[in-house]
Amino acid sequence: MTEQADLFRSLHTPGSPLVLVNAWDAASARIVAAAGARAVATTSAGVAWSLGAPDGDALDRGAAVDLIRRLVAAVALPVTADIESGFGATPAEVGDTVRAVLAAGAVGVNVEDAHHDGGSPLRAVDDQCARLAAVRAAAESAGVPLFINARVDTFLLAGGDLDETVARASAYLSAGADGVFVPGVVDPATIRKLVDAIPAPLNVLAGPGAPPVPELARLGVARVSLGSSVAEAAYTVARRAADEAFGAGTYDALADALDYGTLNTLMR
Repeated sequence: MTEQADLFRSLHTPGSPLVLVNAWDAASARIVAAAGARAVATTSAGVAWSLGAPDGDALDRGAAVDLIRRLVAAVALPVTADIESGFGATPAEVGDTVRAVLAAGAVGVNVEDAHHDGGSPLRAVDDQCARLAAVRAAAESAGVPLFINARVDTFLLAGGDLDETVARASAYLSAGADGVFVPGVVDPATIRKLVDAIPAPLNVLAGPGAPPVPELARLGVARVSLGSSVAEAAYTVARRAADEAFGAGTYDALADALDYGTLNTLMR
């Protein structure tokens, strides 16, 4: 496991980013791996939806960890798990989550600073630092050099203040994080400012409207994630197929799908 963790850490190279096409089950993980992935990441939203729960700290910790365990078993690549805000109300509970995630075989985690209790959209910095410190302590006690990706939701949820983003990133790195994830940023100039201001691998969320990977590489980004967008696209096909079958009674939405034999072979 240490070897996988070291490999995963080494893939975070500014200017030659690790591209993560986020998976949500064993099948999507094997599809991504077969396409040439160097590592596999989960999407918390896709995982939650596949298990019948909404994203945003609503999924049961045990269900999330069971899914991570199945996904890890499905691929030979390093796996990093999106654990939302840690599936715990306290730092100690977040530490318990991380111990379970490590036991499931993941060698990286995303931990967000979003707050889903209906109050402030972001946790207080001190609170988030305590949670990240608990993640680091759990990893050290397990003897695993876990890559902790601290997600800063300032741009996604709180107006996008650059100075606050950098300040939070600095605090989270001091608390034990290894990398910083700033979703919601697509402007190249802003991405470059973040790369220059944050002394750690920068992860951005990509998809339609974001710069392509080669441009993100030129900007110095170290990690590119597609997040929930792939799961969204997959479920969109299901919705279109249903609307078409129940409406016109045709099947055009299913054209160009992966065939049964290809998918079945990937599961062997």
